[in-house]
Amino acid sequence: MNKQNSPYELMGGAATVERLVHAFYPRVVKNELLAPLFQRDIGPVMEKQIQFLSQFFGGPPLFSEQHGHPMMRARHLPFRITKDHAAAWLACMDEAAQEIGMPEDLRTFVIDRLSGPAYHFVNTELDGREE
Repeated sequence: MNKQNSPYELMGGAATVERLVHAFYPRVVKNELLAPLFQRDIGPVMEKQIQFLSQFFGGPPLFSEQHGHPMMRARHLPFRITKDHAAAWLACMDEAAQEIGMPEDLRTFVIDRLSGPAYHFVNTELDGREE
């Protein structure tokens, strides 16, 4: 897959990633399961998410340029994340993709691609034990 056919380009590049993130985080902060995991000032988190998603989907390596290697599992280890958290996160992302009018086939691809990392971050069982 060349740069022109990357998921990032197929999604619409920087403008779409930004719209997706701006549609996503209002859902996260209203979600009773997810909201406690995020700091009150969501702006810096949104910026990092834009950088990460751009890079993750084949766009410019914005996250690595600003913060080094993503090491996303390590960055999420301080938070107790269950399978329910992962599912809620993906549901919020799917709703955000629908809100911005992402075509269904592309939305399905995006959510499927994000499912791997979302469930990779799970580090706690539902009863609170470490996985």
